[in-house]
Parts: sequence; structure tokens; C-alpha cells
Amino acid sequence: MRKPMQRRTILILGIVLFAAALLWLVFAVWPDWLIDAIGRKKTFVNTLLNGITLGGLYFLVASGFTLVFGLMRNVNLAHGSMYLLGGYIGYEVAEATGSWFFGLAVAFLAIAVSGILLQVAIFRRMEGDELRQTLVTIGISIIAADLMLATWTGTTYQFDTPDGLYGAIVLPVISVVKSSGAPVFIKYPMYRLTVLGVAVVVGIGLWLFLNRTRIGMMIRAGVNDREMLAASGVNVHFVFALVFAIGAGLAGFAGVVGGTALSIAPGEDIRYLLASLVVVIVGGLGSVSGAAIGALLIGLAEQFGLAYFPTYGVVLTFLIMVGVLAIRPQGIMGTR
Repeated sequence: MRKPMQRRTILILGIVLFAAALLWLVFAVWPDWLIDAIGRKKTFVNTLLNGITLGGLYFLVASGFTLVFGLMRNVNLAHGSMYLLGGYIGYEVAEATGSWFFGLAVAFLAIAVSGILLQVAIFRRMEGDELRQTLVTIGISIIAADLMLATWTGTTYQFDTPDGLYGAIVLPVISVVKSSGAPVFIKYPMYRLTVLGVAVVVGIGLWLFLNRTRIGMMIRAGVNDREMLAASGVNVHFVFALVFAIGAGLAGFAGVVGGTALSIAPGEDIRYLLASLVVVIVGGLGSVSGAAIGALLIGLAEQFGLAYFPTYGVVLTFLIMVGVLAIRPQGIMGTR
């Protein structure tokens, strides 16, 4: 009993010390020796913020994936295709109507409907057969990729950022101090900070939905004992279709959000599918908070790898996954 308490105390102390050191690195004026060792403070802070906001984008994609794969144990490897298709649909609607927000809403609804169709036509017929689900959804993703390539070609598309979210804001973080003594503050894009805020809101909303609502209770009960839930008079198929609609809709939603922050192009479906898989594995199956932690770790690893270890940056993501699987196979917040 004493050893687990000691380990928890050491872990909490380590987290507090790390957070204090990170806050000092962000808000303090760096001495010359630290600049010589790490580089410019502006590069470090921008990389840190890029990693956090990229983690927010990864969470938006992986949150839908963790509902379908992590919670319901349905292997949907067409999730990345839903992300890319949502981005394309949102782009076309936004260009036609001139409203970015309308494109975002249509992309969410359109991909949510596609998720319902996929659940009814495919997964309902292959419940409990993970191998068939894997092979069929791989085939669907390949077909979808070819159809999207034929429709939208290989052109890279970029959304116009909404007027209210355009530009940069000045952060209360000092980059350098001029010889005159005047501080120079760091600026950061408003839209990327908005992506982080949206990811936080979605994460809290999903957690409340799954843990504090009657429908969320039905979903968790249906995963654990479907027969008992059906015997209580609940329409299990409707509940599972609702979960698929939410998970797929979040992928389409993230397609528009990610396409505005970065871009939409062929191959993005594979990138975000792999990112979602890694995030869910690292965070733990079926855990929304685990998906948030995993997305944050993967986003930071990618950005710091690109900035400081460009040759070996790709390896960092897989080192995190291997380390978590070696120490805690069920994931950081997963259950056995």
C-alpha cells in the first residue's frame, strides 16, 4: 500500500517540477547560456504552441475515432477518408456560399450521415468480426481515395480563414529585450489558438456526454453487455448508429478545421488515420481524456522533432508509442 502511494507522490512531484520549469522557459527572459544551448526563445515558444495546437487538431480527429474504435471496438480504417471528404465538402460549400461556418456545419452533417450508412450497411453485418471490418474498411478507404482524387484532382486546397479569426495576437510572452530595455512580445496566429479552444470544448463535451447523460450511460452499457441493454427495452442499433454519426461527424468537422489551419490534399487521409491510431493506442482505448493526452504528446513530439531533430523527428512519435506499450500496454488512461 505504501509503495503505490510513494510512486504517486513522486509522479505528482515530477509533474509539478516539469510544469514549473516549462512555465519558466515560456515567461522568463532567457540568459545567454540558455540561448546558446537551445536557440532563440521565439523558436522554442512557437514550436511549443505549434505542438499544442497540432495536438488539438489530432484530438478532434481522434476523438471520433476513439468513440468508434476505442469504445465500440469497431475497426473503421476509413476514418481518415471521412476526414478528407469532410474537408473537400466543406471547401466546396464554403466557396459556393461564402460562409466558412456554413461549410463547417454541412461537412459535419454530411459525414455524420455517411457514418450512419456505414454502420447500418457494413458494421451491423460484421459485428464482432474485427478482421472482416479491417479488410472491408481498407477497401472502402482505397476506393474513396481514388474517387476523391478523380473529383478534386491532386490540387492542394486551402480555406480562407474567417474574418474574425484572421491575423495574429500578441501573447504576454517576452521574446527578447532590446538594448533600449523595451521588451519584444511574441505574436501567434489567432486561428490556431481557436483550434485549441475548440478541441478543449469538444473534449469536455464528449466527456460529459459519455459520463453524465442517459444516452452516454446507454452507450457504455451497450458496449459492456449488449444483450442486457436490449432486454431493458433500449434500441441498441439506434444507440450504436448515433455513436457512429458523432464519430464520423467529428472527422468531417476536423477536416474543415484542419484544412483551414493547414491544407487539404491527397494523402492527408492516411496521415490523420495513422495519427488517430497512434493517439488512441497511446491514450488508451475508449478514453476521451486518454485521447487528449495522446494527441498532445504526439503533436509536441512531431513539432519539436521537426524543429530540433529534423533527421530523426519522425522516430519520436513511434518511440512514444513503443515506450507506452512497453510500460503500460493498455495505454496511459486505458483499462485492462
